[in-house]
Amino acid sequence: MLNKTEKEINKLIKELTLDEKLTMIHGVALFKSGAVERLGIPGIVTSDGPMGVREQFMDDRWVPTNDNASFVTYLPCNSALASTWNVDRAYESGKVLGEEARNRGKDVILAPGINIKRDPLCGRNFEYMSEDPALTAKMAVPFVKGVQENDVAACLKHFAVNGQETARMVVDMRADERTLREIYLPAFKACVDAGLLTIMGAYNKLNGESCCENKVLLDEILRNEWGFDGAVISDWGGVYNTKNAAMVSLDLEMSIFSEWDDYKFANPLKAMIESGEIPEAKVDEKVRNLLRLMYRLKMLGKDTDKRQKGSINTESHRQAALHTAEESFVLLKNKSNVLPLDAKKLKTVLVVGDNASRVHSNGGGSAEIKALYEVCPLMGIRNYLGGNCEVKYAKGYYVPEKTKAFESNWQEASLDSIKETRIGQLDADINLAYYDNAPEEKRRADFEAEKAIIKEKNQALFEEALAEAKKADAVIFVGGLNHNIDSEGIDKIDMSLPYGQDELIEKLLKVRPDTVVTFISGTSVEMPWIEKADTILWGYYAGMETGNAFAHVLFGEVNPSGKLAETFPVKFSDTAEAKNGEYYKIDKVELKEGIYVGYRYFEKNNIKPAFPFGYGLSYTNFDYSDLKLESKKNGDVTVTFAIKNIGKTAGAESAQVYVCPVDSKVDRPVKELKGFTKVFLNPGKSKKVSVTLTKQDFAYYNVDTHDFEVEKGVVKIAVGASSEDIRLTAVMER
Repeated sequence: MLNKTEKEINKLIKELTLDEKLTMIHGVALFKSGAVERLGIPGIVTSDGPMGVREQFMDDRWVPTNDNASFVTYLPCNSALASTWNVDRAYESGKVLGEEARNRGKDVILAPGINIKRDPLCGRNFEYMSEDPALTAKMAVPFVKGVQENDVAACLKHFAVNGQETARMVVDMRADERTLREIYLPAFKACVDAGLLTIMGAYNKLNGESCCENKVLLDEILRNEWGFDGAVISDWGGVYNTKNAAMVSLDLEMSIFSEWDDYKFANPLKAMIESGEIPEAKVDEKVRNLLRLMYRLKMLGKDTDKRQKGSINTESHRQAALHTAEESFVLLKNKSNVLPLDAKKLKTVLVVGDNASRVHSNGGGSAEIKALYEVCPLMGIRNYLGGNCEVKYAKGYYVPEKTKAFESNWQEASLDSIKETRIGQLDADINLAYYDNAPEEKRRADFEAEKAIIKEKNQALFEEALAEAKKADAVIFVGGLNHNIDSEGIDKIDMSLPYGQDELIEKLLKVRPDTVVTFISGTSVEMPWIEKADTILWGYYAGMETGNAFAHVLFGEVNPSGKLAETFPVKFSDTAEAKNGEYYKIDKVELKEGIYVGYRYFEKNNIKPAFPFGYGLSYTNFDYSDLKLESKKNGDVTVTFAIKNIGKTAGAESAQVYVCPVDSKVDRPVKELKGFTKVFLNPGKSKKVSVTLTKQDFAYYNVDTHDFEVEKGVVKIAVGASSEDIRLTAVMER
């Protein structure tokens, strides 16, 4: 029996003309769908995320309006958020984003990004959370809930297996059923189960079919199996074939061009309906899903006057950004206990590195925002130390600035080539021409030419930094990547630090072995000098409060508690992608590693990483004890253990629970993360904690029965401080 809302929706559909229905299911502005004023049906207003609500653009051009009402809170990127291993921080970040999106008049915020980090070269990794599906799911769900509490829909992206930028419009990602079900789909399903309102189809193909036109993905799995009754939105320009997209569960087509009537769901679809090739009922289904979304967001119905108005740039938003940033920094090495630095003993501090004074909010592609402010690391250090300590700065290395040959947004120019060459069109003879070997060869040639320029300019910068380093009481190097490299639309050439940073670090460590080596980055890098460095602090793009959080960690006001949400390889050649040769391909990428992504691959093949998944040090130490397992009648298992702070400093520990099959008859990873908990403890204090594992946590996907199954036999439960640092184990029968 239909509820009242569904009856109202059916009534509206009967009143709508075909032209009005079509207006509702495609863009009529770059970030807005069509309205039907005659019936009081508004358009759906969207905006990019997830690090903040994107700057306002003109309706028909990728040109910012340049008004001063677009300043927003700049949140830590999803990689930084996942490194906190704190579900409360995930909820807070989502809540801030939702409140600010609603205040800006948005109905849908295009966030969070939860694609699994398969390849460290992917240019968009900073927008994603983790290589692990369980950690991604447990952080994404509270984020989505935080957004949607504000009468704003989260739009989960990119569905699914969107793993590269180089040929994202045409590449065919080939994944077997088990790999999809165990690695790439669980976090999406968890968010759907938690009440997700919208989801974004990816640009790429999956097993031969474009994701926005994929019957298996959108109809069989998302709608029929998972029961999703929200709205499916295309990525901008992700619809390539009118009939294919119209016949599956894609509800709203968005694109990058202002020829609204030429969108696939506009005049081309109308012609097919009028010819009888496509039934109008298919359009009704799409309109129904969009109307249901509007009722849920209080855009329609009796509760429109109760819709939240949101808030923007509040003190609580800035505090949320600060606390998440503080918890996101990962202490990788502190061999000589150089950290925390004692501010009272310092008279001169040298800060070296371009990233010390660079801001990152204004780059990265669609993640770019207009931040209310951004505190860089250098400013944070100076803020913290004040005028009683001289903080000197040396740029250290040369960074060529990328210049734009156009006055409009990068997206307008970069995706214009897609329009001109019909890239992505399934019927195009030249659908790979834009990505052939010539552009890649040219890119590598340009890369080598740029390296030569950098090497020449670096000599004077090196000399300046080294001379100052010899005189300072403390030396802090701040390097890493930036959004010239970490960005939508491009992938990285390799995992090396750019701009000659490795050479500079080697030289600094030679004259000052106590140099504190720190990074701001969007993904892991190779560290050939790692054995010479005693102190390494890792940070992702950590938002508007980056510098203050950075200083708080360096000087001990905050004890670092971040843990890696991805494995850091020693070198790229150690990764599955490198060994399989399945990266940077422009036509088809076979996920030959299957379920062995990230730490699963490294453990299966006994490859030692630079730093393992889940790793992160503290200024204190924690002891684990008293592990107990309790099986419930419903198949759940309660894992209980105690954690004690045995050091002299208050701190937090993210304890991780892994499931390890013993003597399995099925090919299974050595261990898989299934739960975690973060505990804050004062010195000498202990706490008993519990993590509940469900029946699903013990299951594998059986490709013969097409379902998850729990294998009978012995299972080991491992509790530890990282995937390698296991402190407690116990076995049980399933």
